[in-house]
Amino acid sequence: MVEYVAPAAVKIVADSAKEYASPYFGYFFSYEKIVEDFTNQRNALELRKQRVDTDVDEAKRQNKIIYDDVDNWLKRAEKELIETQKLKDEIDRVKCFKWCPKWGWRYSLSKKLAEEIPNISKLLTSNFTKVGHRRPLQGIEFITSTNFMDSESSKSAFNQIMEAINAVKVIGLHGMPGVGKTTLAQEVGKHAREQKLFDKVVMFTMSQNPDIKNIQDKVADILGLKFKASSQDGKAEELLGSMQRENKILVIVDDLWEEFKLESIGIPFGDDHKGCKILLTTRHQQVCSKMNCQKEIQLGILSEDEAWALFRDKAGLDDDSSTLNDVAKEVADQCKGLPLAIVVVAKALKGESLNGWTTVNQRFKESRHLDNEKVLGGVLKPLKLSYDYLKEGNSEMTGNDIQMCFLLCSLFPEDAEIPIEILIMCGIGVGLFPNASSIENKRNEIGIAIKKLQNSGLLLESDDAETIRMHDVVRDFAHWLTSTGEKLTSTGENRFMVKDKLKEWPDMVESFGCYTAIALWNCSNDIKNFQDKVEFSKLKTLFLQGGRNRDDLLVVSSTFFEGMKALQVLYLKNVNFSPKGFLSLPNLKTLWCIDCKLENFSSSLTNMRSLEILALIETEIDEISEDLVKLFTLKYLRLSSPYWVKMKIPPKLVSRLTSLQELHLAEQIDINLLELKPLSRLTALSFYTNQIPQEDFVLPKLKRYAICVNEYHSCLSGFRTLEIKDFASSLSAFNKLFCNVEKLRLRNVSGQKNIVPSINEMGVNELTFLGLKSCNDMEFLIDTTRDQGSTVAFSNLVKLEIATMVSLKGLCNGLSPIRFLQNIKQVRFINCPELQVIFQIDKFSTKLIQTPLLSNLTILELDSLPKLKRIWEVEPSHCAIVSLQSLKDVRIESCNNLKIIFSPYFTQSMLCMEELSIKSCDGVEQVIGFAQEEEITKEFPSNLTSLTLNSLPELKCIWNESNHCVTFYSLNIIEIDNCDKLAYLFPEFIARALVHLEFLKIRSCSSLEHLIEEAENEDEIHRKNHYPVFLPKLKIVYVSYCKNLKYLCSTTLAQGLPYLESIDIVYCPRLIQMFNMGKNKDRFGVQVLLFYLSFYFVCFWTQILFYESLRNLTSSKLGSLSELRCTWNRSNYLDNFHSLSDIKIMNCEKLTYLFSELTARTLELLEIRNRSSLEHLIEEEENMDEINVSNMFLPKLRTVTIKNCENLKYLCSSTLAKGHLYLESIDIEHCPRLLQVFNMGKNKKVFGLQKLVLSDVEHSRQLCNIDFPVLNEECIVVGNHEEVFQVQGGHSFSSLKTLKLRNLFEVRIIWNDFAQVLTFENLTTLNLRDRKKLRYIFSRTTSRNLSHLENLFIEGCEEIEQLILAKDQVSSSSNGDNGLQPIIFPNLTNIEVRNCGNLKCLFPFGSAPVLPKLQSLHLKKNSKLEQVFGLEDEVEVVAEEEMIFYKLESLSLEELPGLIHFCPKGYHFVLLALTGLTVIDCSKLTTSFFFDLQNIVHCKTKV
Repeated sequence: MVEYVAPAAVKIVADSAKEYASPYFGYFFSYEKIVEDFTNQRNALELRKQRVDTDVDEAKRQNKIIYDDVDNWLKRAEKELIETQKLKDEIDRVKCFKWCPKWGWRYSLSKKLAEEIPNISKLLTSNFTKVGHRRPLQGIEFITSTNFMDSESSKSAFNQIMEAINAVKVIGLHGMPGVGKTTLAQEVGKHAREQKLFDKVVMFTMSQNPDIKNIQDKVADILGLKFKASSQDGKAEELLGSMQRENKILVIVDDLWEEFKLESIGIPFGDDHKGCKILLTTRHQQVCSKMNCQKEIQLGILSEDEAWALFRDKAGLDDDSSTLNDVAKEVADQCKGLPLAIVVVAKALKGESLNGWTTVNQRFKESRHLDNEKVLGGVLKPLKLSYDYLKEGNSEMTGNDIQMCFLLCSLFPEDAEIPIEILIMCGIGVGLFPNASSIENKRNEIGIAIKKLQNSGLLLESDDAETIRMHDVVRDFAHWLTSTGEKLTSTGENRFMVKDKLKEWPDMVESFGCYTAIALWNCSNDIKNFQDKVEFSKLKTLFLQGGRNRDDLLVVSSTFFEGMKALQVLYLKNVNFSPKGFLSLPNLKTLWCIDCKLENFSSSLTNMRSLEILALIETEIDEISEDLVKLFTLKYLRLSSPYWVKMKIPPKLVSRLTSLQELHLAEQIDINLLELKPLSRLTALSFYTNQIPQEDFVLPKLKRYAICVNEYHSCLSGFRTLEIKDFASSLSAFNKLFCNVEKLRLRNVSGQKNIVPSINEMGVNELTFLGLKSCNDMEFLIDTTRDQGSTVAFSNLVKLEIATMVSLKGLCNGLSPIRFLQNIKQVRFINCPELQVIFQIDKFSTKLIQTPLLSNLTILELDSLPKLKRIWEVEPSHCAIVSLQSLKDVRIESCNNLKIIFSPYFTQSMLCMEELSIKSCDGVEQVIGFAQEEEITKEFPSNLTSLTLNSLPELKCIWNESNHCVTFYSLNIIEIDNCDKLAYLFPEFIARALVHLEFLKIRSCSSLEHLIEEAENEDEIHRKNHYPVFLPKLKIVYVSYCKNLKYLCSTTLAQGLPYLESIDIVYCPRLIQMFNMGKNKDRFGVQVLLFYLSFYFVCFWTQILFYESLRNLTSSKLGSLSELRCTWNRSNYLDNFHSLSDIKIMNCEKLTYLFSELTARTLELLEIRNRSSLEHLIEEEENMDEINVSNMFLPKLRTVTIKNCENLKYLCSSTLAKGHLYLESIDIEHCPRLLQVFNMGKNKKVFGLQKLVLSDVEHSRQLCNIDFPVLNEECIVVGNHEEVFQVQGGHSFSSLKTLKLRNLFEVRIIWNDFAQVLTFENLTTLNLRDRKKLRYIFSRTTSRNLSHLENLFIEGCEEIEQLILAKDQVSSSSNGDNGLQPIIFPNLTNIEVRNCGNLKCLFPFGSAPVLPKLQSLHLKKNSKLEQVFGLEDEVEVVAEEEMIFYKLESLSLEELPGLIHFCPKGYHFVLLALTGLTVIDCSKLTTSFFFDLQNIVHCKTKV
């Protein structure tokens, strides 16, 4: 930067002024430094934003969801760069006044720059290691499940499955091939997902040879799990853990052939996960039995009427009485009621004449011998007929080619997604459609054949347009055709062999020589008897795949192919081989290699003289040599290499491959577009380049292309695509491509003010996708101001994405052209600061209008458009030519100048909209502006299902009340947040029509007084409204931080809320009642919900009343109810809460008890926090004798959590009838006055407790005055007790696995030494902490009961001297033999002991092996510990004894000042597995550790 040199006098004054003048003088004297800091910071921000933009683009290409903080940062960074661009320009202008600076200007600019620097610095502090996360998958099966036929059989099976799902865990669906098991299973999954019956629904196909890796990957995708393990078992363990974290999950296992342990995949089976339900489908009933299905359901065939109805539909038959239909019925009968057979035959005959139907019918009747096939049964004959029928209407040659195309599909693995590109190239290799002169023509012919096979039902579409599928039954049929014997009459010489997971090479019998196609999949490198050379003299097609990944390449000898002289197609995947043996393959036409390693490839090129198709995909080779030019017949070349290998291509080699018709280079190869000009036959091209010529790029026959300029990771796929990034020169080189480009993306392309006419004058009418980003010079898509004729432009554009276009002012400058955007479906604008109007409808041409403008628009997304005033600008005279009839999804965010979303003119045309989301639009006052009542008198139902309004500070109403023209019957979800001027949510005439509303959430609406505005004329509302029941399907209500809310509605509404499950009202301090009952108290009776509900965070309520209509309420929360004294009165108990299972209460200071003993029978979870007045939960009834207590108080209660209730004395103050048989967990913390958990004086029946937590209950001396309850799974005891287990009878703790005890300051004994009283045979983890007075851990008896103990953690037990009671301290009442028996702890694996100040010895040591499975031992800060293993009997060791620790891996001895020895004197410890040893601050230690020659650690103690 050039600095300003001030005169000497000025400099002296300046230096003096810096010390004494105001800080503002710094703006003068530090100008250059401020400018430098600003420039550096701004440049750094630009670079950082570019990197984040790149990461975000890459994440989006991988279909990830971008984190909100990343999105927000990009918006703030973009805004900052735009705002500071003006300052940057001003700096450049100031430089012009170097020798005569304008001091006022410099001061002002310096001050602005100094204020901006902290803003930029703050943005630079953000670092994003990740910018997005994987989008959760739902399972494509359920999205595409549209073929379900509602037959009696399928309906019955469906209902049985849905009923069984609620009752049992494993359901089996069986039936013959082609009966529709998979389709029904998909329908079950789709229904379960749509109805939210499960948290997750997973479906996968097992097949006869299941691909476990792919299954695990698919399940992980749906669960959102990213594997850390690489092994199958490791992934299974991760899957199991992930699935167990889901509360409810449905797993559909399709096409199971035999008994299989689902646990090996990671699917919890049986009792591993109580919420996991499994539905499996199979052809064989015995599989259901072997899989222990608790419910078996058979799916039968269609009835005669159902079969005929399906057949008519698929064959397109209309006239029931016609002669043709009589014949068609006979044909339909031959399909035996099998849906697959019906669909296949009907599609094959669709459109046929009567003669055609008659011929087929006769052919059916004559093929009786096919009925006897056992494997395919009744479906074989119709499939054979459909296969033979492929020749009808075609020449003999064409029919054979279509059939051969079908048979080629059967070579791929079962349930595979078959890549159409590979199928086409293999078809070309075997000589399909020889009359087609070029690859492009052959591609078209094979594409037509595939379409015909799909239309006939022999092939299936997939969700990916580039792949197809084959039904497993159809594949079995194809294999039947190409097997052996008399069945081959129709297929000539075609004999196929397909094997999966080949573990041993088959015996070479004579018949192998007749095979014309062989496919061997998943052949691992350790395959037995793999041949160096095989004789397949007739083999034309070979598919050979090694293992499932690159780590398991199948190594093939170069002589392997020498006996395949007829070979035409060779497909290899995960194979390591040398093409030297290809010299003996004179007929090889197609070589397709994926993930292979080819040795000596360059020197073997001349061996492939007949090669037409060469594809090396992610394949490692030495190099591409000049010999490639010698392949004179080469027409198709596709090259890509693994990321760790750089493919080398000699300069200008590609330009000499003049026979090429298709070229696909997936590498960044240094090729100029002009180098491709000699390839005059090129019809298809895809590659990346950064070299752009200045002259036109012309390939006369080019029909398909995908070209990326300066962009190496294309996110586009399609027929003709072009992506250009970071380009500032002329785009004239692409003029010919712009004429027919279908998908165009421009990013950071400068110098273009518009697309039409600057880039293309013809209107880019082939364009279907346009993406523009950071093209800072572009102002419009099209400029017609100079056009004198009727231009047609963008007529086929379907998707438009525009982002970060700082100069964009609109779509069209001038009169809009003919058919402009007539097919547009998706529009997305992000961060266009100058854009004021999206659609200027008043300027659209009204000539030649065939369909309404915008009638195809389905998705509209607008974000960060600060100057946007209107989405659509329309004059009344043009309304008739505009329609939003297809608009389904509208999302608008950060458009602060926008005041109204939909004008009244669009009310009727937007009725199909399903989702509407408006966020952070400061100026929006109204969402939907209805027309005046006299203009529209008819009622129109809207399809809107979801409405989200967030951060709209000026919003006063969502819709006006001038009329009742639109009803929202379909609205399911409403979320309103941060709309401070919204006085009410909707008028009553709209509220009454919300018959499908299930979820209602309102938050931070400070002006909201009631949700529903009362109608002035209630009778008029009733006449117009057809749904008298108010919100009949509402399930969840959440209202929070609405400080002026008084009522949910200000009038009495009809019949309550029968499906309500949860109400959550948080911090609404003025809320008085849920409903104002002043006008009509008779309407509710026992049907009305919760009139005085004080649920949650309201301050004025004193009582909560529950009524009959709450029989479906399942969850309730109360919080910050400062005046609440009771939850409900006693006049309405017994029958009120049939479904209530969950109650949570917080900060209700005056509540003294929660409920009476007779209130909620179904309650399972109770949580109470911060309740200062609460003394007991349960208030005793005055006259218990008059009440039937047989099924009385909380019989299903499972979990109780109570924290910070300083006055709580009892959980309940009276005797309760039968205890709590299902109680699993009690957690009571910080309740200092608690005296007793239960007073069981009248009834000593106990309950099945699994978890108990008591913490800081200072006055409690007893858990309960009964025999201690049986513990089943886990017990955590925390409290202030002298003795934990006060057992008075025989008790078994045989299922207890984890025991944690902490902060028991008075406890001296955990358990008494009673030999036959307690057993802990399954205890695996014992954790003790801060037990100040504990003397020892184990008695001799108890320690021997802990045979499964694995983990022992002890900390802060200050008085403990020994873990195990010494022999001389054993009670005389104990079994004497027990005291002499050795203590082994056979499964103890991990030991950690810290801060036990009086501990002297860890374990007594005898002659028997101690701790055989010990893996880690960590001891720290045990100041008096003298020995780790101590001899109980002081005996003289005559000879050194060796003790081996086979599994000890980690040993840590730290800060043990009293430790003398680790092993006893006279013993030699061998630590075979030790890899980590730490000894710190053990000054008295006499044990030495040393290595032997095998690097095994030993230790001995000096004698």
